[in-house]
Amino acid sequence: MSSEQLTVYDWKRYPETARFIDERINVFCQKSADIQQFAHDLQTRTGTRLRDWVDHLEVEWSDALASELVELGYEPVMDADRPLYHHPAAMFPAVKVAASAVERLFVRVDSVADFLLVHQRDMDTSIEGDVGSAVRQRIAFAGEGVELHVIERHGCPVTCTTPPATPDLKKLAAHAEALRLRKRDFAEASAGFAHAASLIKSSIADLGVNRTCDLFFAGERDYWQQRNLAARIQKARQDAMGMGWANHDHHTYRSSRKHFQSLIGIFELLGFQLRERFYAGKEAGWGAQVIEQPHARITIFADVDLSAEEVSQDFAHEAFQQRNELGTVGLWCRLHGEAFLQAGMHHLECQFDFDAARDQLAEEGDVKTMKPFTDLPHLRQAFTAGEIWPVQESRIQSLLNDGLISAEEADKFREKGAIGSHLEILQREEGFKGFNQTGINDIILETNPLKQQV
Repeated sequence: MSSEQLTVYDWKRYPETARFIDERINVFCQKSADIQQFAHDLQTRTGTRLRDWVDHLEVEWSDALASELVELGYEPVMDADRPLYHHPAAMFPAVKVAASAVERLFVRVDSVADFLLVHQRDMDTSIEGDVGSAVRQRIAFAGEGVELHVIERHGCPVTCTTPPATPDLKKLAAHAEALRLRKRDFAEASAGFAHAASLIKSSIADLGVNRTCDLFFAGERDYWQQRNLAARIQKARQDAMGMGWANHDHHTYRSSRKHFQSLIGIFELLGFQLRERFYAGKEAGWGAQVIEQPHARITIFADVDLSAEEVSQDFAHEAFQQRNELGTVGLWCRLHGEAFLQAGMHHLECQFDFDAARDQLAEEGDVKTMKPFTDLPHLRQAFTAGEIWPVQESRIQSLLNDGLISAEEADKFREKGAIGSHLEILQREEGFKGFNQTGINDIILETNPLKQQV
C-alpha cells in the first residue's frame, strides 16, 4: 500500500452531519412516547445511545434535502429503488426516501425474533423476510407519523440494493455450527489455519463470502464471550433489551509474527480489505493492520510485534524476518495461543455512552475499567480490567527453554496466570471512523503480561 493510498484513511470529523442526524433522531423521540422510552431504556439499562444502533432513516424527501445531504458528505447509491444516500467517509446511518407519509427509523439488532420475544409488541404482525434471509425487519414502535423498526442484517448492508436469495436452511445451520465449533487446538498453528480455511471455503461455496463472514464472526464473538466475564455481563444487559452485539465497533486479534500473513490471508478470503496501518512506537514495539469487510460491517484490528523499519513494508503480505525476542503481542500469543485459534479474540470493542457504560458496569456487575487510553472530544476508549487466564505448563516451559522469560517470571505465570482478554468501551462523535494512534501505546504497555499486577 503506497503512502498516497494510506492518506485515504485520514479520517475526518463531521460535526454538522452529526448534528443533522441527532436532530432527525430527536424528532422520532419527540413524536413517539414509546420511542422516547426505548431510547431512555437503552441509556439506563445498557449504557448505549439510540444513535449507536441506528442502521438508516427513511424520511420525507425533497430536492433541498438531497442537496443538504451532499453538502454534509453523503453520496447517492445509484441503483437504489428509491433515493438512498450513504456517507462513505464517516460512521453515519444511511438516509433513504420514505415510501409513504410515515417516516421510519431502523435500528440494528442481532435477531428481530429475539427483540420481539423481549418486547412482546404486536405479536400478530409477521416479520418481513424469510427465516434465514440476509435481511429481516419489523415495526417495533410507532407515534405521530413516525415508526421505529428493528432490522437484522447478515452480510447485506443498506447499500446492497438487491438482497441475496434465502439460502438452504439446512446448509446455513450446518455451516454456522461448523464455524462456531471449529477445532482451535492444534500441535502446529499452521494446521489450525488450514482447517479454518477449509471450513470457510466450504461455507463460501454454499452461502457466498458475505454470509459466511457474518456467520464466522458470530461464532468468534461467542467464543470470546465465554472466556470473558465482563463480556457476559454486558451481553446479558443488551440481551435483556433484545439487542445482542449489534453495536460492535471492531474485533481485535493478536498474532505471532510467524503466522500474521496467514491470519490476513484468512480474513481476505472472507472478503476483508486493507485499511490504515498503525505503529505504537519503538517503546511499545507493536503495530497493527486495520482491515474491513464492508458488506458484513466488520472491522478488525490485527496486532503484531513490529519494528519502525517494518511499518513501511506491506507487512500484511510480506513475511517477517525471524526474531529472538518477544514484544507484548508475541508474548501474549506464546502464553495463550494465536487469537485466531486457542486464545480467541483479545477484545471486542462496542459503541457506548462512555460514562454511562462504565458506571453501570461498575455498579451492577462490579466490572472495573482501566484508565481511558483515549479521552478526546470525538473518541473515548477504555478496556475493562483484564480477564486472567491460567497458562499451560507446556507454554511456560517452552518460553523458559527459549530463554524468553526468567524462572521468576515463569513462577509468576504458574501462580497468577496472565491477562487474556478485555471488553472495550468506546464512544464515537462526529462520525469519526478512525482510531487513536498515540494513547494506545500506554495501554498496550499496561497490559504487558510481564508487567501485570494480579
